[in-house]
Amino acid sequence: MTRTLSLLMGTTIALSAAMAAQAQELNLYSSRHYETDERLYSDFTDLTGITINRIEGNADELIARMEAEGANSPADVFLTVDTSRLQRAADMGLLQPVESDVLAERIPANLRDDDNMWFGFSQRARIIFYDTADVENPPQTYVDLADPAYEGMVCHRSSTNVYSQTLLSAVIENHGEEAAREWAQGIVNNFARDPQGGDTDQLRGLVSGECDISISNTYYFARAIRRDVDGLNEADRAQIGWVFPDQGGNGAHVNLSGGGVAANAPNLDAAVTFMEYLASDQAQEYFSAGNDEYPVVPGVPLAESVMALGEWEADDVDLAAVAGNVPLAQQIFNEVGWE
Repeated sequence: MTRTLSLLMGTTIALSAAMAAQAQELNLYSSRHYETDERLYSDFTDLTGITINRIEGNADELIARMEAEGANSPADVFLTVDTSRLQRAADMGLLQPVESDVLAERIPANLRDDDNMWFGFSQRARIIFYDTADVENPPQTYVDLADPAYEGMVCHRSSTNVYSQTLLSAVIENHGEEAAREWAQGIVNNFARDPQGGDTDQLRGLVSGECDISISNTYYFARAIRRDVDGLNEADRAQIGWVFPDQGGNGAHVNLSGGGVAANAPNLDAAVTFMEYLASDQAQEYFSAGNDEYPVVPGVPLAESVMALGEWEADDVDLAAVAGNVPLAQQIFNEVGWE
């Protein structure tokens, strides 16, 4: 006997009667740190009656915790903001494959693990921002960022940041190891300052004049459009232009936020139900409206702040392969002196 929970636009989650009677909680290990996600969790509870118990922290810390807990881990679902941590958790045996028609139909193949160990639920394009007053011909591709013409102009995060690691990992996948090494060296040569801060700090660097070109995930800028962010008010943003790189080529690099079901999930049915809920139109639309991200499910409406950035083509590179390149990317960073 089953009952169904209908979400927006026909997405359906099947809940077994046994689960409805017994599995009334879900233990979520999450490195997503956004207050706006509260709505995602409360809506899920309202729809299913399943209470979410959250353990939040750094992704590496959560992975270490799951490993230490072993077969007795209470974790049901692991959520994080990058595929490299998801892939590492899978490689360590901390996740299990999920057979779900809902996830298979709604999540594009290149945005999920080949073995269904993890699935992407929201996207952030990593794009080029620039000072329109000082840069007449901004870079149009990631490769262009290493052009000597931009010497002393580029701000970027440190090499230990996962966004830096996955971008170089994608360059490795698309262009090969040697080209990626040359690219990383070129970026180092073009630094306006030592790598520092988060993505918002890279954008503020354009406003302060510390740099003329920076890299950031789209949702940081879209968030500033939706509500003023210190150092990025409307007047500040007026001097910032942006480029979605590699349009007509590989496409813009995407950072994926996603999740997987823990290998020893004590509430397995609830865990799969939660994953399917995150792929529903209701949750997908909220990723955009609540946190200025791009949904992974095609056709889901975008928030106005996200639409303001314009249309673009994404790099359809296999993100599981990109995740596998992270150790090599870090090696290259060390070799070229990217701190």
